Amino acid sequence: MARAQGMQGMDSARQTDEASIFALSSGAGMAGVAVLRVSGPGAAMSIERLTGRPLPPPRRAVVRRLHGDDGLIDQAMVLWMPGPGSFTGEDVAEFHVHGGRAVVLRMLEVLGKMPGLRLAREGEFTRRAFENGRLSLMEVEGLADLIHAETEAQRRQAVQAASGLAGRRIGEWRESLIFALSRLEAAIDFIDEDDIAERALEGLEDGLVELAAEMEKALMEAQTGEALRAGIRVVLAGAPNVGKSSLLNALARREAAIVAREAGTTRDVIEVRMDFGGVPVILCDTAGLRKEAQGEIERIGQARAQALLEEADIVLWMAAADQENRDIPHIDSEVIRILNKCDLLDSPAEQSGYDLRISVRSGMGLEELEKILGDLIRKRYDLVMPSMITRERQRLALKDALGQVQSALDNPLAPLEIRAEMLRQAVRALERLIGKVDVEDLLERIFGEFCIGK
Repeated sequence: MARAQGMQGMDSARQTDEASIFALSSGAGMAGVAVLRVSGPGAAMSIERLTGRPLPPPRRAVVRRLHGDDGLIDQAMVLWMPGPGSFTGEDVAEFHVHGGRAVVLRMLEVLGKMPGLRLAREGEFTRRAFENGRLSLMEVEGLADLIHAETEAQRRQAVQAASGLAGRRIGEWRESLIFALSRLEAAIDFIDEDDIAERALEGLEDGLVELAAEMEKALMEAQTGEALRAGIRVVLAGAPNVGKSSLLNALARREAAIVAREAGTTRDVIEVRMDFGGVPVILCDTAGLRKEAQGEIERIGQARAQALLEEADIVLWMAAADQENRDIPHIDSEVIRILNKCDLLDSPAEQSGYDLRISVRSGMGLEELEKILGDLIRKRYDLVMPSMITRERQRLALKDALGQVQSALDNPLAPLEIRAEMLRQAVRALERLIGKVDVEDLLERIFGEFCIGK
C-alpha cells in the first residue's frame, strides 16, 4: 500500500510501458562468460524462441542450444525467473553465453528483432525494481555506490545501503513518528477528557528525545559518509617550487605531475585517486601560492588552488628549507605542516613551526608522513559502523526531519494541532529519504549513474 502511494506522481507513460527490455548485464569486452538479461512479459518468449523448447523449471540453470534465424549461435546456460520473485519484479530471462564479442553482438541482434523487446536504457532494470517495490530508493543509491566502489570502506558503506539495513532503520524511525503522531491525534480527539488525553501523551516526549538523539547521531556521521563516497580530498598547497608535485609523485608512486626547477610549473589542479588502507583519497596538487602571480594563467591556477583549499578535507601545507618560510594562511580544514628539502638543513632547529621534516629527493620522512596521514584519515573517516547517510539528498531530508522533531520538543506549550503537524512533516521528510513520496524529479539523475544492463 505504501509503495503504491509512493508511486503517485510517476510518469504515466513509463508506468504503462509494457515493453520488455534486454541488455548485456556483464562487463563489455572479451570474457569467459557474458550475461544477457531480458525483463518483462516477453522474457518467456525469448527463451522459447532462442531454445526452441519449453521453459525450464523456475530458478534452475539448464544448458540449452541457442538458435537464430541462420542457425546455432551458442550453447549457453539459461535461467528462467518468473515475477514477482525476480530482481525487477517482472518475468526475467538470463542467457549466460560465451563472452566473445561476436557471440554477444549476435545475441543482441537476435533479441532486438523479437516483437515487444527493446534495448534497455541506463539503469532501467534497477528502475523497474524500484517501481515494482523490490528496492527502496536508498537501496538503489547503495547499489549504484556498490557498482562504483573502489575501496574497502566504500564497499562496506555501499553494502549497508544496498542490503536495506539503512533503509530499515529509517523505516523504524518513521514508524516511531507515526506512533507518536497517533498519540497526539488521540489527545486532540479527547481534549475535553483530561484523563484520556493525559494517558495518550504519557511518555511521548521521552520517546521523541530518544528518536531525535538517534537521528542527530546519523546526521553527524553524514559528513563522513559523503566524504567516503566521493573520496577524501587531500590538498597539497604552499609556495611555488617547494616540492608539491614531487611529493604527489612520491605518494602516488608514479609520475603523475610534471616536475621542474622552474617555479610555477603547476598551473592547474592535478588529481590522483588512491587507496589509503581501504579509504578512498583524492590527492590534489595545486599551483604555488605567492603574492604576485606571473601572468594570467598562473593567476587562474592560484585562484583554483585557493578555492580547493576551502573544500579540502585535509591540507598538506609545504614549505622548503632553501626558501624563506612563509606563514600558513588560515585554513578551516585539518592541516599537516611539512618542511621539505631538509637534506639541505644544517640544524634541526630550523624546523620550527612544522609537524614533519622530509626530503622528497632522498626519501627522508616520507614513510612517517604516510603513517601520519593514514592514521589521521582512519581516525576521522574509517568508522566502525558505516554511515547510514551517504548523499547530500539524504542528509538534507534527514536534517529536515530532525528539525521538525526538535521543533515539536522545543515547543511543549504549543497547541497539540501544531505539534502534530510538525511530526507529520517529519514523517514526510523521512518518506522522501527512503523514496515513498516526491522522488520523480530525482529518478532520472539517480538511475543515470548506472550502466546499461543494470
